[in-house]
Amino acid sequence: MKKRALITGITGQDGSYLTELLLDKGYEVYGIVRRQSLVESNLKRINHLLDKITLIYGDLTDLASLQSAIIRSNPHEIYNLAAQSHVTVSYENPIYTTNVVALGTLNLLEAMRNYAPNSRLYQAGTSEMFGNSIDEDGFQRETTPFQPANPYACGKVFCYNICRNYRNSYNLFISNGILFNHESPRRGEEFVTSKVVREAVKISKGLETKLPLGTLSTSRDWGHAKDYVKAMWMMLQHDTPDDFVCSTGVTYTIEDLCEYVFKKLGLNYKDYVVLDSNYSRPEETRHLKGDCSKLKSILNWEPEYNFESLLDEMIKHYQNTIPSRFSDIHGWL
Repeated sequence: MKKRALITGITGQDGSYLTELLLDKGYEVYGIVRRQSLVESNLKRINHLLDKITLIYGDLTDLASLQSAIIRSNPHEIYNLAAQSHVTVSYENPIYTTNVVALGTLNLLEAMRNYAPNSRLYQAGTSEMFGNSIDEDGFQRETTPFQPANPYACGKVFCYNICRNYRNSYNLFISNGILFNHESPRRGEEFVTSKVVREAVKISKGLETKLPLGTLSTSRDWGHAKDYVKAMWMMLQHDTPDDFVCSTGVTYTIEDLCEYVFKKLGLNYKDYVVLDSNYSRPEETRHLKGDCSKLKSILNWEPEYNFESLLDEMIKHYQNTIPSRFSDIHGWL
């Protein structure tokens, strides 16, 4: 019998890669999607998979739709990847962000408890939950206290704790993944890695002259989404539910990111990057560096990508998709 999986956020970066992984493993995949007028843009990451999966309209803020999706899919595994995950947007829309992230997860837990108590649930946590809390050795791990520094992260801390509460109170199989930054060519274009790579490629093609950023000094632990969705799946194959940090254990500053990308394109980032306070956040998470030794030792997880190979793949993607200066770019810009 095929395993069945239900994915919230299936149209996102992680959802699309996870869907590919599960299909390769013989799963029957169901995905929850929100109704939008521009269907094409909503489904662009999974267009090549539409004939292999079943989509169900729903929303984390609508308990009835989640109950219906669980009844219809009868899942063995549930992956909760849906969220309003952009930190800057969470400052501009804190109530909406909290409703989707925190209360939306609680809705899903209630639907699971009542209609699929024997299923296994993966909850997408984030390194942003740590904020500026760092252990003495410079790492953040499962035991590092949470000190969230933005509304999105605050909502995710609630998710982490309510999932542990439901796991202990109702004997549900719920695992929290505390995932550090993970990127890919499918990363949303408003996130800094995509912004830097995309704009650098445009500059190299003569389509732009400057790249405005809010800071160059913050450091992040960047991995590839393909590696991280494999870790999600592995967490639900474990004998017992648990909480795991997923990271590379190596950090780079945004300045390092800019230097590498521009150098690969034969450019000096200092000639194009400008600091713009409009892109600064009210409170910044300054340093993220994850210790994933628990994930490696218990689940034998190992990433296939590093910082350089990740960025090389993203650079190649934008070089292939952004037209050259002298091409017909009408309708693209």
